[in-house]
Amino acid sequence: MFGLSELALILLVVVVVLGIKKLPELTRSAGKAARIFKSEAKALKEQDSGPSTGAGGRVVSGTVVDGDVRSSRS
Repeated sequence: MFGLSELALILLVVVVVLGIKKLPELTRSAGKAARIFKSEAKALKEQDSGPSTGAGGRVVSGTVVDGDVRSSRS
């Protein structure tokens, strides 16, 4: 996706904009967000690979509503 020179340039811009003191906090936050994203993606994958309904779809409960409400009121 990015070459080494592009990543170095992006890192340099981040250091200049945020300052060197904020960099450890930024990397900690980014790592925490990546771990949360990874665990949520894993949970969704496990949820999708659960018991199937037979037809390959999900079972959704609810009430069927006529889509043409305006014509029934006239």
